[in-house]
Formats: sequence, C-alpha cells, structure tokens
Amino acid sequence: MSGVLLADRYLSSMTEADLDEVAAIEKLAYEFPWTRGNFQDSLRNGYFGVCLRHVTGTLLGYCVLMPVVDEMHLLNLCVAPPAQHAGAGLTLLREAVRISRHQKLDGVLLEVRPSNPRAIQLYERFGFATIGRRKNYYPARHRSREDALVMRLTFSKEAANGAA
Repeated sequence: MSGVLLADRYLSSMTEADLDEVAAIEKLAYEFPWTRGNFQDSLRNGYFGVCLRHVTGTLLGYCVLMPVVDEMHLLNLCVAPPAQHAGAGLTLLREAVRISRHQKLDGVLLEVRPSNPRAIQLYERFGFATIGRRKNYYPARHRSREDALVMRLTFSKEAANGAA
C-alpha cells in the first residue's frame, strides 16, 4: 500500500518516519499508551502498520496488525482525539480487514477494554462477535488491572473466494 486516496484522506503504510507523530497521538488518546519503541519493534518484526492522514498531511489515526497462523491480530487501532467521530476508525478497520483478506487469513482477532463502549460498538457494527474475556489484561487506574473482551471477525470461505 503506497498511498490510497479516500476523498480528503489517504491510507499509507506506517514507516519509521511516522513514529514520532504516532507516539504523540498515542499519548493523547490513551492513559496507558504504547511507547514509540513498541511501534518500532512492531515494524521491525514485520507487522502491518497503517496510517490514515488528511490530505494536508495531518495524521488522523493508525493501526497495527500482526499475522498469527491463520488470522490477523489487530494489536492497536487509534484515532487522534480531534479526529474522532468522523469515520476514521471505520476507515482503519476496513483497511485492517482488507489487508487480512489479502493475506488470505480466516479472520481478525482483537482485544478491547470493556470500559470502551464506543470501540465495542464500532467492532460489533462491523460484525465482530465477543468470543471470550482475558482476565486482568490491561493496566487500570482505579483498580490494579482491567479485563479485555476478546472479539473476532470470521471471514466466510465464500467471500474469501470471491462468491460474496
């Protein structure tokens, strides 16, 4: 993906040159953010990183995907706080699914905080189903840890073969 233009936004592969901006947004958006090093390690390990930018060049959001055996693990999807509620999350999620299908994987797996109802609603509207819970998965401020809901989107074999 060299750069896919979408109206006033475009998608591109995350590179080392994006990491300062990515880390800055991560700090704004999350109480317990990934570090720049986490993103750097992901890219070095061959994970898929995607950036969504406005045509002006402003970074709107990003995601990081890790292929695992027969499915993609969505490790991080983040939209800059000023760009939230404008479809950026949906655009990134669609791209994550497109990449996963292109890699001929069976689906996408992710974890999400139960305290993040907007993200859960986005994933459910997209077709993800909750398949489990990981106890004490995330750090949390008012308690020692927070569970994670495990969600999965499974691709139908017919759709993967072009029938749907």
